[in-house]
Amino acid sequence: MTAPIRVALLGYGLAGAVFHAPLIAAVEGLELAAIVTRDEERRSRARRDEPRADLLKSAEEVWARADGFDLVVVAAPNRFHVPLARAAVDAGLAVVVDKPLAASADEARTLVREARERSVMLTVFQNRRWDGDFLTLRGLLEQGALEEVERFESRFERWRPELSGGWRESGEAEDAGGLLFDLGSHLVDQTLCLFGPATLVYAELDRRRPGAQTDDDSFVALTHESGVRSHLWMSAVAAQPGPRFRVTGRNAAYIKYGLDVQEELLLAGRRPDDPLWGREPEDRWGLLGAGKQVRPVPTVPGAYERFYEGVVLALRESASSPVDAESVLSGLEVLDAARISARERRVVLLP
Repeated sequence: MTAPIRVALLGYGLAGAVFHAPLIAAVEGLELAAIVTRDEERRSRARRDEPRADLLKSAEEVWARADGFDLVVVAAPNRFHVPLARAAVDAGLAVVVDKPLAASADEARTLVREARERSVMLTVFQNRRWDGDFLTLRGLLEQGALEEVERFESRFERWRPELSGGWRESGEAEDAGGLLFDLGSHLVDQTLCLFGPATLVYAELDRRRPGAQTDDDSFVALTHESGVRSHLWMSAVAAQPGPRFRVTGRNAAYIKYGLDVQEELLLAGRRPDDPLWGREPEDRWGLLGAGKQVRPVPTVPGAYERFYEGVVLALRESASSPVDAESVLSGLEVLDAARISARERRVVLLP
């Protein structure tokens, strides 16, 4: 039998405990061998959730025992993504980095080059490429169900009118806080996957809640080389959310409300082996058509576990990584341009 790929998970907050650890445990061929966290409450949770994993207090313990691991997953706060990923690459360990890969495209580009020079797999956890609604929309586009797409609207909107604190709301540049980095990383990645490179970027990054240090109500508009215009909204202060997707084409439109169910299921302790995993109820399906001639479109089941299945294939069979690190650089360039656009109140032309 092939020995399992031994994983060291760095960080056991929301990303590590709710997303990465359960998905790693669900995928055949992976073994969660160690969890790194100093926080005593999180160590207690890790001990309860993953009793077979070693509990370590620092990433240095992983580098000192590098021969005992095959893969490092960086689920620490954003400011640590690049230094921890670079240390993993230097140790010769394959690495998964939670999004965003870095706080700027230049920083990410340097890291990607270093991994390539060392022949170490570096991939990014852009899990929402496996959202059910995204997979459904991609299938409709491949079928030509909307003919030529003219405008794409995409939203991640929530109602969180009070600040919760923590690094995601920090104004320090190194923390890469705010919704542009948090939710915008997903929205931009999805639209670039669907419609290709962008040429123009316009953004509004607002702080609506009293005391907010980072954007909590933001809008980004892209013009793609293909001619499609994408309008992306991300908000923590949307008392009534708009549609998750609204896509208008030459002969039809697709409109879909509600977020993919997988995060909701993971927060409730459900796992990919659940028979209802990733499946949306009928009342959350999107509608396709024009005028009064519309029909519901069953949502394809979401499948975040495919990301880690792709990691196994990449490490065991030399397949391509599930998310090519090079492919996320264009998304980070858009985020860089969005910050310039909002600051200088102008449209930014991408090179």
